[in-house]
Amino acid sequence: MVSTLSPVIITDCLILRSYTFGDERWYYRMSQRNRTHLERYESENPVMAIKTEEDAKKIIADFVNEWKKGSHYFMGVFLKEPEQFVAQLYIGLVNPNVNEYGIGFFSDVEHEGRGFVTEAVNAVVKSLFEMLNAHRIRIETDDTNVRSIGVAERCGFVREGHIRENKKNPDGTYSGTLYYGLLRSEFFAK
Repeated sequence: MVSTLSPVIITDCLILRSYTFGDERWYYRMSQRNRTHLERYESENPVMAIKTEEDAKKIIADFVNEWKKGSHYFMGVFLKEPEQFVAQLYIGLVNPNVNEYGIGFFSDVEHEGRGFVTEAVNAVVKSLFEMLNAHRIRIETDDTNVRSIGVAERCGFVREGHIRENKKNPDGTYSGTLYYGLLRSEFFAK
């Protein structure tokens, strides 16, 4: 039997859950509200491809199918009270030889800077080490994305590398990529 990530993870303030059929209407509205917010750092996120509610329906179907296969996991992050979308997490197996997972995330424009992404990432990290027996987890972020850098560091990830000016931004400037990692042994030593 293949291990899989729990489709629901509950923290003090949040409910993290897999997307389900029926999420497309609010997901479409969320994607439109966050387009400008996500443009610089999340230009390749599936959210950015949504132009209609039908597009959102296809994306949600893809998320559901990928979850069933166990290849990639997209989770919505919601406040418990009142139930509101605050962030999205992506979890994917990047190196099966060492059981290494990558985590990506974005905060909803209306909920940025409140610690929700940090709380969600901490919960997913715990689940990956405990449920999927991850050996290491990594986060990649733009070297100008101060909020994402903060999440990685608050969650105990160690900066492992920096590739300079490997991306050209929409405004014509260049930025690089920072690589963060967290080992199973480091997590359980805390």
